Amino acid sequence: MDTPNATSNDANLPGVPHPVAIFRSEVVVTGGWNVRWTASTGSTNDDLLAAARAGAPDRLVLVADHQTAGRGRLDRRWEAPSSENLLVSVLFRNVPQYPHALTHAVALAAAEASARIAGVTPDVKWPNDLLVSGAKLAGILSTAGPAQSVPPRPTFVVVGLGLNVGWAPDGAACLSALAPRAVGRDEVLVALLGALDELSGLSDHELHARYRQGLSTIGRDVRVELPNDRIVEGRAIDVEDDGRLVVLDSCGVTHRLDVGDVVHLR
Repeated sequence: MDTPNATSNDANLPGVPHPVAIFRSEVVVTGGWNVRWTASTGSTNDDLLAAARAGAPDRLVLVADHQTAGRGRLDRRWEAPSSENLLVSVLFRNVPQYPHALTHAVALAAAEASARIAGVTPDVKWPNDLLVSGAKLAGILSTAGPAQSVPPRPTFVVVGLGLNVGWAPDGAACLSALAPRAVGRDEVLVALLGALDELSGLSDHELHARYRQGLSTIGRDVRVELPNDRIVEGRAIDVEDDGRLVVLDSCGVTHRLDVGDVVHLR
């Protein structure tokens, strides 16, 4: 059983206290974020999952210069050169009725941080990719802890973000190439956490409305690639409160999808 209370022993937490000056940022101190850093790890998500099971505190943040086993949706490999991009995971213990809302909050916060720091306003593609002119800027992956209570609700959620700051693979976007000035990973991180603080003040309904408003997928013709090589094509018409994408296919059949990789067709 997972321990719901945080450990007060920093020695048991992954990484080391973040060595840069973001601790002097009022937004981080006010938010109560505990930011940790590691030069290299397999996956920041995996590290925080292990820490959460051992009782690590809410709002624990782990940043890595390099990940050797980073994953995207459908278990796709995600790897970037060391120290180029923002590779970060956040542990949330205050889990809302629909846990996916935390993933949506990180997507919105990453979009807001990109706008504040780099002057770049990305689109959000369902479920949680950030795009600039159709090119991928960031990907987000979340994992929930075991459920407790009635109705079942995870005891914690870990949300991982990979945001291209200084490097991007062919066909993708990065902030440094789009911004009018040099962009640093740490300033993007500070803006991300600040935006998360602001979003935490919204009700569940307000957060869903904000996510739905920022979602470029609604109203588009899409192809949704599902596990086991299944594909659904049609018009994305809505996102429900529980996070499922609603797609109306050419036969008039409505599909409600909770997982999948979306391709915007036009």
